[in-house]
Amino acid sequence: MTSAELHARIAERWPGLVHCRTDAATSLCEVTASPGVLADLCGLLFLDWGLAFAGMIVEEGTTQWELRYVFHGDRRTGWVHVLVHGPVTEGTFPSIVRTVHAADWHEREAEDLFGLVFEGHPSLGDFVLHDDAWQEGVEPMRRAFSARTPMSERRPNTDWRPPRIVQAPGAFAMPIGPVFAGQHESVHFLLETVGEDVIHAIPRLFYKYRAVEKLAEQRPIDHVLPLAERFAATTAFAHALGFCHAVETIAGAEVPDRARLLRVFLAELERLRHHAGAIAAICESTALGVAASQASILEEELLRVSGALTGHRYLFGLAVPGGLATDLDDGGCRDALGRCRDTSARLDRLEHMLQTSSSFLDRLEEVGPITDRDAWVFGLVGPIARASALPRDLRVLQPYDAYEHLAVRVPSEREGDGYARLRVLFAEARESLRLMEQALAAVAAGAVAAPIRVRPGAALGWVEAPRGAAFHWVRLADDGVVARYRIVPPSFVNWHGFSLGVENFAFQDFPIILATLDLSVAENDR
Repeated sequence: MTSAELHARIAERWPGLVHCRTDAATSLCEVTASPGVLADLCGLLFLDWGLAFAGMIVEEGTTQWELRYVFHGDRRTGWVHVLVHGPVTEGTFPSIVRTVHAADWHEREAEDLFGLVFEGHPSLGDFVLHDDAWQEGVEPMRRAFSARTPMSERRPNTDWRPPRIVQAPGAFAMPIGPVFAGQHESVHFLLETVGEDVIHAIPRLFYKYRAVEKLAEQRPIDHVLPLAERFAATTAFAHALGFCHAVETIAGAEVPDRARLLRVFLAELERLRHHAGAIAAICESTALGVAASQASILEEELLRVSGALTGHRYLFGLAVPGGLATDLDDGGCRDALGRCRDTSARLDRLEHMLQTSSSFLDRLEEVGPITDRDAWVFGLVGPIARASALPRDLRVLQPYDAYEHLAVRVPSEREGDGYARLRVLFAEARESLRLMEQALAAVAAGAVAAPIRVRPGAALGWVEAPRGAAFHWVRLADDGVVARYRIVPPSFVNWHGFSLGVENFAFQDFPIILATLDLSVAENDR
């Protein structure tokens, strides 16, 4: 179904209640809907037509709220943005979680940060701004709230207690965190049980909420780019690209071919290094010390490859709107590729050894499974989704930079358990090397940056980050500064599905399942 066909079918379904605008150049169907049809319209897109839910963008105008619900399909279907408006003085909207469960955390976040109310949502409150640390009504993303004025006093709810779901005789809750060994960021887990199995799991995040989106407001794009790049350092290049893609769309910039191919080369180098680290964490979670050390050595060697090629181990300072900040030496790229080939071969040998370790496989097989249905309903992305037979990948569905000219293969598995997730990581690491080879073979001499003419406007940038689909919405004001910046990182989406993997398994499986899910706290606490 094309965007024009979507337009026609939506307009026919709700005559007089929706207004559709189609942009064939960007494959965008923008639908402005009345609040009364919002949930059913979004449900039609998500449940009936199978479009992926990319996120919700809240913008506060002078007199009106604008809520933008973003959906996407493949290249033929394109993008659907559903818009709903309401007066700033009210701030009440219908919840869509009845038909789009993937929107659950998006609405909870908007309630906490903007003070919006979503009628029909089952569990608003105590989300980003913890009730035992912040008073109600702070609403830090409102236009009137200044990020540069420190709050002189906090009035938290001293009577707050963790929510309890399991009420059976003998039930108890085991708290873990927010600080504990093996976890580099602050996160709290409340695991409820009546015995040895986790019956209900509640993750409590945002202990280090940094308000990156608020800090970006009223700043020029060259000041916001480092924020986009640094809120999740281990996936810095991917998020920098997502921000750059949005700015380039607003500016109408044409990125040179050489820069597009080198961007692919660097993005896949980052993915290869990231996956080596994720594999090391899985080995460590099963107490397989030698294998964990071997994978960690490979991750370190790939960090050194990145540093030698670009000057920074985590690829900071390379992606800029219009292309790349500096050109890369072709000989240096060939040397980096050769070293990556060696690393990839050693990863393959490690995978073979792990496949023959029965004690290792016993800890992963049939542990923490997520069904394809649940992965779809929760809107999971990246290797987690692809291990559950949901092979969505923006490099194929909505290709950017040079991916549309490359033969991208998307590894996937069906079991959805910890071992399936591990196999996907190994397969994607091999695929990253293959894409690096394709990109470097196609690179020709030329410029690596195009001039950017900053102008007012708004656009969505996207990228398939190592953990999955990431979206960056940027609105530029008349003077060229950022008026609104919205980030939907893959970990925000995948943390929502965390309980799917860990519930109904023994406590000793918890750290292993957590490792196979590869969830980033820092990427979430943006």
